[in-house]
Amino acid sequence: MVSQLHQLLLELIPGGAKKSLSAAQAKALLATVRPRDAVGKTRRRVAAGLISDLERIYRRSKEADKELKELVASTGTTLMDLHGIGPSGAARLLVEVGDITRFPNRAHFASWNGTAPIDASSGEQVRHRLSRAGNRQINRVLHIMATVQLRNPTEGRAYFDRKKAAGKTSMEAMRAPKRRLSDIVYRQMIDDATTATATGPGGQRETTTDSSVTSSHPHAGSSEKSLPGPATPQPRTTLAAAS
Repeated sequence: MVSQLHQLLLELIPGGAKKSLSAAQAKALLATVRPRDAVGKTRRRVAAGLISDLERIYRRSKEADKELKELVASTGTTLMDLHGIGPSGAARLLVEVGDITRFPNRAHFASWNGTAPIDASSGEQVRHRLSRAGNRQINRVLHIMATVQLRNPTEGRAYFDRKKAAGKTSMEAMRAPKRRLSDIVYRQMIDDATTATATGPGGQRETTTDSSVTSSHPHAGSSEKSLPGPATPQPRTTLAAAS
């Protein structure tokens, strides 16, 4: 639909129009066009209909995003506080991960979601390659999270730049913040689970001694080591060993 509208605008407007137009921008452009021949008038009418359809789709999408955000917030999760995670990413994490305490530690979580790199060293050259295993849905959420950070002057961007300066390829440098962000998401979900467990019968949250993640930026203290396989699915009854 967008491509069809763009093609019509190219035919109606001298010099054409950029591809990244919003429905409102396309509508404003179309308002300046006054074709006199039958072909031009037909194209304008079709373009106006496409713009109306796009406006309806955008409205419905906005309403759906609002509903999803409210649903995610109602679970009590704080995942959307992390830079780069929106309602859809948080919802995907909640659905796919389920009980976060089934992962003994952050390394098992990284192995499960495919962000733990695989050793591909040869001789004296130490290299790691991207893991193609793991939950690809969650890996995608973490990739989007890393991409958002790279677009802004964040610690994630600085960490990526340091990896590049150290001689890493773009793919290798991108893998590093994803691995760190996996740790941060794990810690956030563990903190949420701890808070939910500590909630009193009256709905008031009690004070817990667990430290919480206050930033969604990667730090160099997390492990990058890969594991031989994903974590076992058995749920844990305690959060004391999570790190």
